Amino acid sequence: MAAREGLALVDRDHSGVDRAFRADVLTGLRQSQKAIPARWFYDDIGSELFEDITRLEEYYPTRAETEILEARGPEFAEAIGPGRAVVEFGSGSSVKTPLLLSAIQPAAYVPLDIAGDFLREAAAALARQFPGLPVYSVEADFMRHVELPDAVSGQAKLGFFPGSTIGNMVPRTAVDLLRSMRGTLQADHGVQPMLLIGMDLVKDPAVLVAAYDDAKGVTAAFNRNLAERINRELDGTIPVDALRHVARWNDDFARIEMHLEATRAIQFSVSGERFEMAEGETIHTENSHKFTRRSANLLLHAAGWTVRRRWTDAAERFSVILAEATEPRNAP
Repeated sequence: MAAREGLALVDRDHSGVDRAFRADVLTGLRQSQKAIPARWFYDDIGSELFEDITRLEEYYPTRAETEILEARGPEFAEAIGPGRAVVEFGSGSSVKTPLLLSAIQPAAYVPLDIAGDFLREAAAALARQFPGLPVYSVEADFMRHVELPDAVSGQAKLGFFPGSTIGNMVPRTAVDLLRSMRGTLQADHGVQPMLLIGMDLVKDPAVLVAAYDDAKGVTAAFNRNLAERINRELDGTIPVDALRHVARWNDDFARIEMHLEATRAIQFSVSGERFEMAEGETIHTENSHKFTRRSANLLLHAAGWTVRRRWTDAAERFSVILAEATEPRNAP
C-alpha cells in the first residue's frame, strides 16, 4: 500500500475563515478600482463551477491542452525522465493529471490546492487509479512558498501547472510565483527541478471573449460565486443580484478581463466594514493573459526558468512548455 498523507497549511482564524482571503478581499475593496485576486474563486463551489466551464463548447483551453497531453506522452517521458515527484499547483479535480502520470514514471504525486474538500476527493481518486503511487495531498495557497512533505524532500521534482493559470496574474506576480515554485521544487541533493506549464496563446479576440462569457451563463455564475463566497464566509451583505458578469479583451495587455459590474448604486458590508459602488463601477476579478512564444520565454526566463521543449495542439491555440530551473550565473 502506498503511503498517503494530507497536510493543511491554510492559516485560519478561530471561526475557520482563511485570514489571507479576508485580507485580500478587504484590501481589494478599498482600492479605487476594486479588485480581488482570482485565486479566491476556488472554494469548493467555485471549483465545481470551473469544472463545468471546462466542458463548455466555447471553452477551448481544456480540450486543446488535453489534446497535447494525450498525444505527446512519449515525448514527455523522454524529456522529463523517470523518478521525479510530480507536484501539481492548484490541482483542482486533477482531470489532466492521469495523462501525465501515465506517460512518465513518477516517484510520487503531490497535489496542492486551496479548496480542501475538493483536493482530498481528487487525491483519493488519483490514489485509486494509481494504487502503487505515493500520493501526498497538501491544502495550501500555492501563491506562497509551500513546504512539501518530508517524504519527497530529497526527490527530484517536476512541477505541473496546467490550464494557463499563470495567465491569471499580472507579470510581476507571475514572476514572483514562478520564482516561489522554483524554491518549492528544489531538491535536497541539488538536481534542478523542472516545470511543465500550460500557456494559452494570443488569438482572435472574439474567440477569447466567447470562452469567458459563455451562452449558458456558467462563467457568469462562477464569477458571481466570488461575491456569494464573500457573503458566506466574511459576513458580507453584497447584493449579488445587482452584479453583472463582464468579460472583455484588453489588447494593450493581451488579456481577457473579468469584472463584476454594479447595475445600480449599491452599499454593503464585509467583515463589518462598509463599502459602496456606483452604477457601472466594477470589481475586477480576473485577468487571463494570453502569450506569444516570445512573451512566454521572457516570463519564464525572468523567473529563473529555461525553456527546454514546447508543444502546441494541432490548431495552435494552446502551448505546453517544459522548463528547467536555470543554473545561477554571474554574467549577463
